[in-house]
Amino acid sequence: MSPIRLILLLASLACADNRPPSEMDTPIIPKGAFTTERSAMVEHIRGRGVRDLGVIHAMLTVPRHEFVPLRFRPFSYEIRPLGIGLDQTISSPFIVAYMTEVADITPDEKVLEIGTGSGYQAAVLAEMTDSVYSIEILPELAEQARRRLPKLGYETVTVRTGNGYLGWPEEAPFDAIIVTAAPDEVPQALVDQLAVRGRMVIPVGTHYQEMVVITRTPEGIVRKSTLSVRFVPMTGKPK
Repeated sequence: MSPIRLILLLASLACADNRPPSEMDTPIIPKGAFTTERSAMVEHIRGRGVRDLGVIHAMLTVPRHEFVPLRFRPFSYEIRPLGIGLDQTISSPFIVAYMTEVADITPDEKVLEIGTGSGYQAAVLAEMTDSVYSIEILPELAEQARRRLPKLGYETVTVRTGNGYLGWPEEAPFDAIIVTAAPDEVPQALVDQLAVRGRMVIPVGTHYQEMVVITRTPEGIVRKSTLSVRFVPMTGKPK
């Protein structure tokens, strides 16, 4: 295969596709698999500035290869997104680590994730705290995450099929909220569900976005932009 064709093939693997995610339900690979690749992934993440030891431990522990379709498993620990079906992706490992670090989660905090997808980010969060709630708008992905996460030992993650724009008011307030799809503006319902001193990490924009960190202080809301990023659009915006 020529170098140009190889580059095009690898680029295509990073894109979302609309195939059903049935390939995700494959036998669990022994925990010792991909150890070298996972270590190399974490060294890359550390080289890009992620320093929190809890986040580093989580990224070393969670088997990313269990959260991607079978055809993409050889690429599980590359620093890029991969398609998981239904035009959705699993985020780049660096972005997962970065968002988790910025959310500044401690073990006793309650965390909400918007956009379960394959469940990888939820598993990383479950390594940080025992109280993780995750919402997925696509029923097929939500159901697969409900099955996959307990099989991998993440029984403390609660997954709901629903509209992330509305949050999870029955369980609010949350100490941290991580949004893994991009709305064109920050949903007010999510801001309202932040606890005092709570943090939300969310990509905001259309084709390309900026990562926004929102903190609820006793005096009000503080908003800060950090990275330029690209996420799949957040769907289900109320009209």
